[in-house]
Amino acid sequence: MFNEELIAAKVAARNAGKILIKHLESYSQDIEYKKDSGNSPVTAADYEADQYLANFLGGEFPHDGWLSEETVDTYDRIDKKRVWIIDPLDGTKEFIQKIPEFSVSIGLVESNIPVVGVIYNPISDEMFYAQKNKGAFLNSDQIKISTIQDLKNASIVVSRSEKTKGLWNNYKNNFSSIKSVGSIAYKLGLAASGLYDITATVAPKNEWDICAGDCIINEAGGVMKKINGDNILYNQKKTLVTDPIIATNSMLFDSISDLLY
Repeated sequence: MFNEELIAAKVAARNAGKILIKHLESYSQDIEYKKDSGNSPVTAADYEADQYLANFLGGEFPHDGWLSEETVDTYDRIDKKRVWIIDPLDGTKEFIQKIPEFSVSIGLVESNIPVVGVIYNPISDEMFYAQKNKGAFLNSDQIKISTIQDLKNASIVVSRSEKTKGLWNNYKNNFSSIKSVGSIAYKLGLAASGLYDITATVAPKNEWDICAGDCIINEAGGVMKKINGDNILYNQKKTLVTDPIIATNSMLFDSISDLLY
């Protein structure tokens, strides 16, 4: 149903990844800070990858809406049935530090629901992808969410900054391990592939951080919801999701949502 869109998204993600690598290899500390986003960093790599994605995907699908972290939002997208939701570089802090935990995140939503998702880590050459009702894959291998049901036996991967701030210190004894990794999109791919049993974030996230991962988690047999059990609806006027978000299997979801509430 969305074969053409998935193929285009995979090509776009790989080529955007090449742009990021080019900047990484010739990297100078040319960093700006967004005053309206908590002084989060943005680089020339973010902007160039974003421009490429807008030109390529916009050229392929000119009638679709567009929402990207690095493109000024015009709200024209609100009335569109289909919208591309993009983060050209998720994990800019890791990129700046040359930590190999950043990714390109490309999602397509139809009527507010993710139907295509691609997450690409250009350093590890890991491409996680899915389309609605067609399963989830890492490179050419189909992936499945963890089937562990006991929280104490479950590993969780969380934000490096959340762990550094001590936000997970009170939960050390509730999991088999708590690991930290950059890029929420990349963490969602790792959880979808079963490398970790759970990923969760207690800090607000924007739609472009999580849209592609939402599709991949669901197609891998998992659930990704707000802590209260509500699904996330995309292409909203307010793009920030302020509730904690949990991605795992359905059994562990109930356990961790109870724990974090």
